[in-house]
Amino acid sequence: MANDPAQGTPDFDGLTDRVAATRAQLFDTLDAIEDKLNLPKQIGIAASRVKRGVEQRPVPYLAAFAGGALAIGGIVVMVIRRR
Repeated sequence: MANDPAQGTPDFDGLTDRVAATRAQLFDTLDAIEDKLNLPKQIGIAASRVKRGVEQRPVPYLAAFAGGALAIGGIVVMVIRRR
């Protein structure tokens, strides 16, 4: 801290500005951590991305769904045949 020659007191303006900037950065970091750890919010974000993707390009999503259904169907048939 430098002394203000006109008043003979320390200059707290620079320190105050740095503290305010650090506090704002800390709040942003804490908000980002909270967003990452908020599971319902993350599920909602993922669901909206999938919905938007299906609306824009449905073919890859339909192919993935059909492949998944086929795989599950195959597993069910194998389990039934083993009995």
